[in-house]
Amino acid sequence: MSEEHFKNVISHAKEYGFVFPSSEIYDGLAAVYDYGQNGVELKKNIREYWWKSMVQLHENIVGIDASIFMAPKVWKASGHIDGFSDPMIDNKDSKKRYRADVLIEDYQEKYRIKNQKEITKAKKRFGDDFDEAQFVATNPNIARNNAKIDEIDARLKDGLESGELHKVKELIEELGIACPVSGSKNWTDVRQFNLMYSTQMSATDGESQIYLRPETAQGIFVNYLNVQKTGRMRLPFGIAQTGKAFRNEIVARQFIMRMKEFEQMEMQFFVAPGEEQKWYDYWKEHRLKWHTNLGTNPAKYRYHDHVKMAHYANNAVDIEYDFPFGFKEVEGIHSRTDFDLKQHEEFTGKKLQYFDNERNESYVPYVVETSIGLDRMFLVLMSNALEEEKLEDGQTRTLLRLPAALAPYQCAILPLTKKDGLPEMARKIMKSLSLDFNCYYEEKDSIGKRYRRQDAIGTPFCITIDHDSLTNESVTVRYRDTMEQKRVKVSELESIISQEVSMKKLLQGLM
Repeated sequence: MSEEHFKNVISHAKEYGFVFPSSEIYDGLAAVYDYGQNGVELKKNIREYWWKSMVQLHENIVGIDASIFMAPKVWKASGHIDGFSDPMIDNKDSKKRYRADVLIEDYQEKYRIKNQKEITKAKKRFGDDFDEAQFVATNPNIARNNAKIDEIDARLKDGLESGELHKVKELIEELGIACPVSGSKNWTDVRQFNLMYSTQMSATDGESQIYLRPETAQGIFVNYLNVQKTGRMRLPFGIAQTGKAFRNEIVARQFIMRMKEFEQMEMQFFVAPGEEQKWYDYWKEHRLKWHTNLGTNPAKYRYHDHVKMAHYANNAVDIEYDFPFGFKEVEGIHSRTDFDLKQHEEFTGKKLQYFDNERNESYVPYVVETSIGLDRMFLVLMSNALEEEKLEDGQTRTLLRLPAALAPYQCAILPLTKKDGLPEMARKIMKSLSLDFNCYYEEKDSIGKRYRRQDAIGTPFCITIDHDSLTNESVTVRYRDTMEQKRVKVSELESIISQEVSMKKLLQGLM
């Protein structure tokens, strides 16, 4: 996919009611977006797919909804007040600010692209006899590129973990990395910027300065004991949560990829010390399966191990998706050790331990985290689904090939004309189907134009009511992906639609 495709995704999202710039009539607000009438439905369905896959399909995972405002000491204990920052660098000519590590990672991506080109050429040359694993292991060009990637990784890690940010700037200068806007290599020093938003509570609350949460995880940790005791939970068990988080992203770009206000879907899985690697491997594999279960090409995804570990982690990996602008993180799986619970023990003086009957001992559990950005997942689906399809008659149609269970509307009800009793019958059918499905009603314009509009918002089925429908109780069902049309009885509609758009069918792929 290209940058041109990405521009098409952004314009399509606005034109068809998925995503709007926030406060647009006031010229907008940078890096903040509103979800429109179709976007909010798609977002809700993604959230439901995640929630059901986590909570409904796992008997040992439950959910909570913690508040956005929390006691300020929570963020002191978690390390966010002292250490929640990004390494930033400014270009003196363009006046643009960038994350220094992202600039370097984007540079490394060029070597990965070179490797992929080598593999693609070899595939064409050797055909069915091509052994990709052996080729990658023995090709000298790929070996040189990988060695360069590893060398850059090591130097970046050294600069970030040691806090010697001048090493990061030196690396940028040595690699000849230029500003994407100005093409200039005139850089400032690298500095750390804290990403938390602070606000004021009333003086009577006893806390003057509080923070908008930069993540949902801490709400889970401070409720660990409440959930464990009231739910009589036994290790291993998980606590899931979805909700808004806020980060003062200095560099907010790439549409809804990086925003100041966003939504997370996180699950913290509490395990016995020593079992964290087993469960880390399990969730790493299970979460990738959740993504590819949506029908996305597995080649579009990859694992990317962290160069620099967060202060709380002993293992961390990102699941990255190949966006039109390159591979970027969609979800993170982190082995957080017992850091968070121990910190909250220390700052509160309260025990957050678990008594293990089998071991006959108490201990602070370890935690394996899965954390996915709902907005980023929304962008994955939009980027993957939007197509310009050439038809046999030479025309093209804009198609949003969303997974049927996640589409904003499951079916569209379309009376052929506005008269002769067709709208009345259409309304009757819609009233019946609306008990199970989100239905779209439209009677304006030709039936062909209406089909095209439904293709563009991803509606899996169009149901057309014509004059014959009045006499034989049958309608025409049109399938989005194939444009195939079938004549079926009205009484069969619920069953036909359910087979394709059921969340149950989607979830069965995870079992």
